[in-house]
Amino acid sequence: MAKERNSTLSRRHFLMTSSAAVAATAVSRAAATSIPQQPERLRLAVIGTGSRGSHTWGRELVENYSDVVDIVGLCDINGKRVEASKTLIGTAAPTFTDFDRMLRETRPDSVIVTTIDSTHAQYIIRALELGYNVITEKPMCTDEEQCQAILDAQKRSKNTVTVTFNARHGSEDKKVKELMMEKAIGDVLSVDFHEYLDTSHGADYFRRWHRLKKNSGTLLVHKASHHFDQANWWLDSAPVEVMARGDIRFYGRNHAFRSTHCRACSYKEQCKFYWDVTRNPTYVKLYVDCESEDGYLRDGCVWKEDIDIYDTMAVTVEYENGVLLNYTANTYLPYEGQSISFNGTEGRLDYQSYGGGGHAAKELRLTRSFGKSAVITDLPPARQGGHGGADASMQDLLFRRKDDADPLGLRADLRAGALSSLIGIAAYRSIEQGGAVIKIADLVKF
Repeated sequence: MAKERNSTLSRRHFLMTSSAAVAATAVSRAAATSIPQQPERLRLAVIGTGSRGSHTWGRELVENYSDVVDIVGLCDINGKRVEASKTLIGTAAPTFTDFDRMLRETRPDSVIVTTIDSTHAQYIIRALELGYNVITEKPMCTDEEQCQAILDAQKRSKNTVTVTFNARHGSEDKKVKELMMEKAIGDVLSVDFHEYLDTSHGADYFRRWHRLKKNSGTLLVHKASHHFDQANWWLDSAPVEVMARGDIRFYGRNHAFRSTHCRACSYKEQCKFYWDVTRNPTYVKLYVDCESEDGYLRDGCVWKEDIDIYDTMAVTVEYENGVLLNYTANTYLPYEGQSISFNGTEGRLDYQSYGGGGHAAKELRLTRSFGKSAVITDLPPARQGGHGGADASMQDLLFRRKDDADPLGLRADLRAGALSSLIGIAAYRSIEQGGAVIKIADLVKF
């Protein structure tokens, strides 16, 4: 009898506890489904920890995108710089001087390339070979061989290449695209694009590694690839032929005295281009304190005779749709800005910008043939942040809204990166050949 009672109690206890367990499980599942799930963060590895890598693709991501981005590794050939960058970024990510080792040990989802321009291709190709998606700073490449190698590597890979053209993301730039899509001035026949770089911003390219063609592909590739991409994007067409002229008319050999770099110069009191790098604490940490590793001088002399990039440039581009682009860039002017005009069958659109970065005064004016001229004021909302908020708009699309619709085509893929670089490459090849016409199809095969 006792045995039967114990058996009954055991069954009763089992049923009660089982029911409670099931109920508890159901409650816990219901609670779990009611709690919003945190999105899985993109594991991002950074190669190249200079100013752009440390700030735009480092500190800004940590401060503004840490809920969706996890920086898992930093790499630079300069061991001191990568450690300084880690501190400036404010990350616990491990540091490396070997790219393959970083990828092997961190296993990121994507790699961002922010090294000097001439090395972008080697890191893009290697990352694709190892099975990683790539985000790269512009320009994607600096010569046609690099471009072809990247195109071929991507064909062999299942992974993607995204190019960070923040110049697409300004409020006025987006509005221009809208107006082009609406055919606000009819069919565009020609574009006049003039870039004005002043004695601060313009001169700085001639202090840095950019001053050597082997590093930057000249400013027609490094700087102008932004502008050529904008033109390609706005016109929704591809370049066919390029013709250019260019020279070193102001910097480099065009001066009576020179030094290796500003800190070592005996003409500090005389030179209007003397620049004290030690007044910038970030540059001291990233560059001055790291010179012993690679000898790179951030305050190089703008009059050095080894400078071989152009400071005065004029380019003509013919597009598949027949549009002619006339582009000029001068790097020694008294003010900073741009003047861009679209000439169409039904009017003209003028985009003027004076003053650099987020402090520029801008005007977008639409003038209709046989009609009124008016300033466009209904612009997309502006953002806070670098390059007048363009960086933040671009980062949002990359990391926070990566699956959203993109009606303006703001995302720039491998083809966009290639075509923008190829215009610059064709331009300096044309200059090398005395202004010869260079066909894009003769440089690479898509």
